[in-house]
Amino acid sequence: MRWGRLYRSDSLGKLAGADLAQFAALGVRTVIDLRHSWEVDAGGRVPAAAGLEYHNLSIEHRPYDQSKLSDVIDPVRFLADRYAEVASDGVAEIGQALRVIAEADRAPLVIHCASGKDRTGMLAAIVLSLVGVNDEDIAADFGLTGLATERLIADWHAFYPGRELLWPHYGTAPPELMRVFLAELTGTFGSVRRYVTDYVGVSDRVIADLGRLYLTDESLRAEGDDEALHAE
Repeated sequence: MRWGRLYRSDSLGKLAGADLAQFAALGVRTVIDLRHSWEVDAGGRVPAAAGLEYHNLSIEHRPYDQSKLSDVIDPVRFLADRYAEVASDGVAEIGQALRVIAEADRAPLVIHCASGKDRTGMLAAIVLSLVGVNDEDIAADFGLTGLATERLIADWHAFYPGRELLWPHYGTAPPELMRVFLAELTGTFGSVRRYVTDYVGVSDRVIADLGRLYLTDESLRAEGDDEALHAE
């Protein structure tokens, strides 16, 4: 993957001061906000700036509150089922997001939701799979979100003072969750690519554009060599 082209993040509504200056230094041209409109109203959106394009594409159609879940609920099975719901319900928004991500003049680009983990992690995983990243590397990348778990919990308490956080798995990102989601999506549709082309309705051309935009030249050559071998 090319460095500094595609980012995933938690809510950008908190950006201010030195954080906002650091964000500006990244040269981000496009923000895709996957939150519900009511989340945007409550938490704010990325500060407007010259040349910064903003898209609010809520891919989740069945909202739920993780903070209120029982401590006996397994995060892998529960969240894999929620991801499957999003993959089923949010096809229009997922398709639109992929088309925006694939347009060369939109990058550098950041996708985000509230915590940058579930909706954002799912869409990032689909993009990575489409450009040829293997499932284990995608799961490992997703698992790195766990480095931010303590900060996500602190943010939740700051945003909801006086409320109790019931679910002990809030903000965690077990790699097995992403493995299960990708395996079940593949089991249902044959591959992540076929889910995107046959169910979401995104063309092969858009997928090819993703590769050209976000893969290094070396990766593109390797991908071309693989396709030639398959052709033979």
